Amino acid sequence: MRKVLLALLALALVMPGAAAVAQDAPYEISILMPTFYTEAFQYENNPTLTAIEAATNTKLDVTFVPDASYPEAVSLALAGDMPKILVVKGHQDPVIVASARAGAFWDITDYIADTVYLKDGSPVVYEATKIDGRLYGIYRARPLARNGIIYRSDWAEEKGLGVPETLDDLAAMAKAFTDPAKGTYGIVMCKYVDGTIKLSTIMHGAPNTWGVDGDGNIYPAHEDPKFLEGLNWLRDLYSAGAINQDFMVLESTIWDDPIKNDQAGIKLDVMDGGYRLQDWFEQNKDVEAGTNVFNLLPVVKNAEGQELMWPTAGLSGEVIITKTAKTEDDMKKCLEFLDFLNGPEGQTLVNWGVQDATYWVDEEGFRISTPADLEVSIRSLQGSINQIGMNVNGDLAVPMKLEGLRKLYNENLVNYFDYVVGNPCAAFISETQTMLGAQLNTLLEDANVQYIAGQIDEAQLKAVYEQWRAEGGEAVVAEMDEMYKAANAQ
Repeated sequence: MRKVLLALLALALVMPGAAAVAQDAPYEISILMPTFYTEAFQYENNPTLTAIEAATNTKLDVTFVPDASYPEAVSLALAGDMPKILVVKGHQDPVIVASARAGAFWDITDYIADTVYLKDGSPVVYEATKIDGRLYGIYRARPLARNGIIYRSDWAEEKGLGVPETLDDLAAMAKAFTDPAKGTYGIVMCKYVDGTIKLSTIMHGAPNTWGVDGDGNIYPAHEDPKFLEGLNWLRDLYSAGAINQDFMVLESTIWDDPIKNDQAGIKLDVMDGGYRLQDWFEQNKDVEAGTNVFNLLPVVKNAEGQELMWPTAGLSGEVIITKTAKTEDDMKKCLEFLDFLNGPEGQTLVNWGVQDATYWVDEEGFRISTPADLEVSIRSLQGSINQIGMNVNGDLAVPMKLEGLRKLYNENLVNYFDYVVGNPCAAFISETQTMLGAQLNTLLEDANVQYIAGQIDEAQLKAVYEQWRAEGGEAVVAEMDEMYKAANAQ
């Protein structure tokens, strides 16, 4: 209770008019966001929801949808009953761009400067998320140099393998981890294939989404020879049994399960997943604290000796206020709510919850790992509330002491910043992509998956790439090329 009262006092001090708002009836806010957990979320008597509502004088109606089904849920919401606050995973997804242009979202461009915390977000990232020069959402901040390779260092040690230095070394490790008799394999993939494909192809030397040729012309990454090399690398490993044969149907919500069950030894994903897996093993596998089961590897060298990393975009989608918040006053109340979630108390609540209820601190005031016997119950309380977290002004939540893989992860974010490969067209929106992007993206993704799985050959793959151009890709390329050249005109 004391923490809630302090949060209310802090809110009154930093937000103009907040003390007066606190006298009003709680403002009702509906929210739609994805979840990455299978546990049922506890809505009643939830200390975190209660604390957020008390600190913001709101009544929250939160709907969680499994991550794998979330794009469909967003499309359905936009076509029908929209929540007041909508978490979207792709700020340039065609349905989001079209909805913004149709007036489904509030234009908050002119309101950010009046906030307490949101105004301190990155001007560069805010600019990159605009649609037609206007801002419709608050980006969910992510470190750029976050992606990489997580692998079982204990398995590698058992097999006498050192830290992989090249892509060939990594492939050899994946094959060495593969033992059909024991039911083990190297790399675990899931139906979210885009990230794994981008990690592999960019490490091989392909561009990030769009490339620029020697004449300064834009072309799609999938037409680069290095992109095919990256697909072939995955195809070879799949053929050798070193990638799970069911990856195209494995849900992202259980992507870590084969690692936790000692079936898989490598994952290409965000590296902070590595220290979370380490924590899980320490809590559930009788691993002695400080004894690393995993290692984090940001990059390995390709055939040309290059070390190249697929970066995040500095964000992972955004949080939007829809026109279900009917008036400007309604919008401002929603924006104040989001602003609070970017402050120290708000960040702590959405990421970790309430002290001594869903997280604990040591004698030095550092947050400690969740006790193993409470993990499931806490997941039912916290769920994926952190998906509404934005952190545009940095991580202000109660800190955890940086040791082991957590310390290594943070060091990697700084040390490998210069290895990231930028997308030269990240800030551009193609009209054709907005209209046809969903079907064009599905066409490419399905073909890439089928190629990795050996269901089609190279000629059939390239035929789909030609089909992509014929069905709208040609226009997308032309529009991106025009915008790129206009932006880079001397």
